Order: sequence, then C-alpha cells, then structure tokens
Amino acid sequence: MIQQLTKDAIQLLKKLIETESFSSEEDQTASHIEYWFRRHDIVYKRTNNNVWAINKHFDETKPTLLLNSHHDTVKPNNGYTKDPFKAIVEDGKLYGLGSNDAGGCLVSLVATFTYFYNERNLKYNLVIVASAEEESSGPNGLNSMLAVIPKVDVAIVGEPTLMNLAVAEKGLVVFDAVVKGTPSHAAHPNDDNAIYNTISVLQWFKDYKFEKTSPVLGDVKMTVTQINAGKQHNAIPANVDLVVDVRVNDKYTNAEIVEILQNEAPCSSIVPRSLKLNSSSIPLDHELVKAGISIGRTTYGSPTLSDQAVLTCPSLKLGPGDSTRSHSADEFIYLNEIEEGIRIYIELLNRVII
Repeated sequence: MIQQLTKDAIQLLKKLIETESFSSEEDQTASHIEYWFRRHDIVYKRTNNNVWAINKHFDETKPTLLLNSHHDTVKPNNGYTKDPFKAIVEDGKLYGLGSNDAGGCLVSLVATFTYFYNERNLKYNLVIVASAEEESSGPNGLNSMLAVIPKVDVAIVGEPTLMNLAVAEKGLVVFDAVVKGTPSHAAHPNDDNAIYNTISVLQWFKDYKFEKTSPVLGDVKMTVTQINAGKQHNAIPANVDLVVDVRVNDKYTNAEIVEILQNEAPCSSIVPRSLKLNSSSIPLDHELVKAGISIGRTTYGSPTLSDQAVLTCPSLKLGPGDSTRSHSADEFIYLNEIEEGIRIYIELLNRVII
C-alpha cells in the first residue's frame, strides 16, 4: 500500500507543479487535491481553496493531530532555466515551481493521511488541511480554518526540513520606519538632510543586539531590507522611508519587540505592520518529539516562517526537501525524499501517543 501511495503522491505532485497556484489563486490545485480524496473514497470538505478531511472513525473523546501543508506558491524568479510549470524528472530530481516548497511535503502528508484514514483504533484523531495563502500570509489560509476544523491538540506542519524535527520557528514582525529631516533645495546649505540622518540610523539597526538568546533559535535577527527617499535630483526630501524585517526568537513576543524598538530605535517613527506571526515551538519532552527522536530524527530551530505562526497548539515542522531550495531558481525535490518522507511520517504516527 505504501508503495502505491508513494507512486500516486508523485503523480499528484506533478499535476500540482503544472498548475499555477499563486497565493489566493489556488482554485485549480485545490481541485486536484479534491480528486485525490474522491479517488481514495475519503469524505472531504473544501472551504475557499482549503481542502480538508478527518479520519473515518473520528472520536471526539480522543485528542486530535493536525497534518497541514500548503499548495500555493510564490511567483517564479527570473533565474529559471527550466519551465517552472513543467514537471521534469532528471537524475532522480523532480523539478518545478512548488516541488520543494511545499508540494513534496503536501503530497507526502496526503498519502500518510490516506494510509491511516480507514483505521478503526487510532490512538488519536487525524485532521488534514491542504491550505491556501501560506506564502502571502493571506486571510483565507490555515488561519481561517481553525474555527472550521475540529479543535486541534498538536500539529505537524509540512515544510522542507530534510525530515528532521524543527521544534521551534522564528516569528516575524515587519516595520515601516521613517527618518525625518528638513526639506530644501539642493543648492542651499542644509544640516538636517534626512538622507544623511539615515546613515547613523542604519548603523544603529546594523549594530543593535537584543539581549535574550534562545538555545534553539539563537538571536533575534533584525535587517533593514528596503529604503526609499527623494523624487528629483535638486530637492532634499523631508523623509526617508525604511522597511525593517525582524525575525523573533521564542524568548520574546512580537509585542515586546515592538515596545523595545518604539522606545529605542532612533527613528521619527517605527510602526509594525502586523503582530500575528509569532514564534512557535513544541516542548522537547512532547510525545511527538520523543517519537521522532526514537526513529533517528534530529531536532533544530528553524529561521524560516510557516503556518506554524497561526497555530496556538504545540506544533512540529517536518517534511521532505531542503529549505535552502525554497524560492530558488530551478526548484526541485529528490523523488527518494518523497518516498522517505511518507515512510517516516507513517512510522512517526505509528509510534506517537498524544
């Protein structure tokens, strides 16, 4: 059964690759996932572009484990040498947009859910959500499903981790900051040039260190990623606009990061766009983690963001593929990574007691 499910999962992934599914435009990939469930006689529901199901013998007295991954993609970058919307197999690699992030994880979890769907005596319930809008953190993704699906006690979020256990994940706060000065004609003296004022501000952001370090996630990482000022060569602008990307470890809440920067950053103003993408983690002594370690998987902290950020229950990020390939040109996943992913997911779920 596992061998056939693996074969079917790879075929599903090829269909997903060859179907455009940018965030909020996942209608057709959702239809492919629906077809999988119908073909395997699984009762499912679709909410917007999220496709979800519960195990056949769902028991409300048992805890519930969520299996989740997403079927939306970013847009392909200009570095592609292969057609991003063509599933190409070469040297054991399956190329195509979304193959690694996170199509391989998604189809592996779908196959795993299918493997367990009909079992009568599961120690826990399973819910699967093939979700939309992960890449854009949109309003109609996994966050919108938490009030729709049964209450979840713990989750596995499928993202490429080389099938190791990402037991913590950094959160994200994006800030819009402003450095002010005195606008004037470029021909006249001006000791309050907003652009020159920005030099010391940029140095402050570059040098600033948050006090609390996480043993799993390390330091908070703060990076100025965008800068914009001026409209014409002979006019000194009144403002310089900055965008600051802050990756938050599990020692701070996003609200605490906002308070620190609004009190200390040498800007005229610094305003967060959202506080909803908090860091997430699962205790190292959680049964899910212990089960993963027992089958030889290692633990680490992940610097990248996923749908874990919208969950309030303990969650583990785990999936086939390599995060360093995500959003890269000529994205790919090894076929044997999908085979291994399904095998390890099944072994993990057979061992865990929630």
